[in-house]
Amino acid sequence: MAFEGLSARLQGITKKLRGKARITESDLKEILREVKLALLEADVNYKIVKEFIADIEKKALGQNVLASLTPGQQVIKIVKDELIELLGGVESRINFTPNPPTVIMLVGLQGSGKTTTAGKLANLLRKQGKKPLLVACDVYRPAAIKQLQVVGNSLNIPVFANETSKDVVHIAKQAMNVAMSKLNDVVILDTAGRLHIDEELMKELQNVKQSIKPHEILLVVDSMTGQDAVNVAQNFNEKLGVDGVILTKLDGDTRGGAALSVKKVTGRPIKFAATGEKLSDIEVFHPDRMATRILGMGDVLSIIEKAEEAFDEQEAIELEKKLKKQEFDLDDYLTQLRQIKKMGSFSSILKMLPGANKLGDIKVDDKEFVKIEAIICSMTKKEKRNPKILNGSRRQRIAKGSGTTVQDVNKFMKSFEMTQKMMKQVNNKKGGMKNALKNLNMNDLKI
Repeated sequence: MAFEGLSARLQGITKKLRGKARITESDLKEILREVKLALLEADVNYKIVKEFIADIEKKALGQNVLASLTPGQQVIKIVKDELIELLGGVESRINFTPNPPTVIMLVGLQGSGKTTTAGKLANLLRKQGKKPLLVACDVYRPAAIKQLQVVGNSLNIPVFANETSKDVVHIAKQAMNVAMSKLNDVVILDTAGRLHIDEELMKELQNVKQSIKPHEILLVVDSMTGQDAVNVAQNFNEKLGVDGVILTKLDGDTRGGAALSVKKVTGRPIKFAATGEKLSDIEVFHPDRMATRILGMGDVLSIIEKAEEAFDEQEAIELEKKLKKQEFDLDDYLTQLRQIKKMGSFSSILKMLPGANKLGDIKVDDKEFVKIEAIICSMTKKEKRNPKILNGSRRQRIAKGSGTTVQDVNKFMKSFEMTQKMMKQVNNKKGGMKNALKNLNMNDLKI
């Protein structure tokens, strides 16, 4: 995941700061040196690092931090605030026109993930109540049109394509007419890319911009290319003028230097971040949430938003009733497991919890949840409702049916019994959640 190395280094620094009752100017210089090294290792532009450190030093020395009662916390706050500013300050959303359709033109180099991102963005905007139309404007790359059609079909989002024309401006104009007739309020143009920036590519994009006048030009950048991503963003912005950036493959870039550099270099905000392979793995980029995530302070708001999107309100009410009656069975467990899976990988959710870094390097393999699902689905209704009847022969049958071992079944049942016990503790308020969590071993998530 992005920022892993930077996050570990900065969290180590903040841990040292929290334990200090007094910080000297010499201490501060040593701390800033560590922050500087952490940023450089994350592949952040050297000039940006230099300015970032200078700003922190100026504020830390200029606010009598060294003489305050909580100097460590004040320095951490300054680092956090500067990090937020570096990432863009505030979130930047799409500016929708009051007279639809809003035209969003996606641009970028070949291989940056434009076509998949077009589908992800359309899916996200549909969840916000929009009616998007995807438009295939890449008439050069083999199978580019087919790829967009496959993405659109999987999401049940319409795709406009003209496979007989090579005139991108003409195709875009046709798409606008279709959008107005079909009442699509958002049009997303998936344009062509090249392996490098060239005059021909820019001329075509400039023609589309001049003729269609898109409301938003969003540059799709592969964050795994590091500083090259920043150079690409700078070139596209100078020659075409972009309104924002979408960072792709942020889950694959452990350094995160592109995300920390692109806003400062281009002056254009990061509007979205693609964080996985699924067509639902895209989110609005929140500089403040990303900064607190990097510093190990968690991102509870994002967890809440993911939960609100994934969890059915009526099912939650029914679950609460069952918990009060202590009737939480394996069917309920499976329902909750599937709801959690909708939120994303368990490891990514865990990293959003405040203080998750204190839990150590916990590795939760999401394939384990596939095993659990198979085990539960191999049970009869009677066994799901009353697991106490699971004797040796039943467990052997379940293991065979789920493609697991009896040991896997036994370990899962032990974990489920602990879950039931924890639910009872919380429900009966015997020590509350705090005592319940004391008895929960993270290794029990594995089977």
